[in-house]
Amino acid sequence: MSETVLALHGLKCPLPALKTRKALRAAKRGERVVVECTDPLAAIDIPHLVQETGDVLEETGRRGDVLSFRIRKA
Repeated sequence: MSETVLALHGLKCPLPALKTRKALRAAKRGERVVVECTDPLAAIDIPHLVQETGDVLEETGRRGDVLSFRIRKA
């Protein structure tokens, strides 16, 4: 499976969610998008976005101030 990594460190709301939405639109079914960002609001925005799009949030994580989300395109 193909995996795209979005390094969105330093971007503030709403840019991480908007860039994630754009990447999910471009992804093919079954592909994964991994989002890494430092915006604390992404902890709310990204899961909400995935719920809206009907894709699958496979994994979330945090390392220091970096949040990560692994999303599979449905």
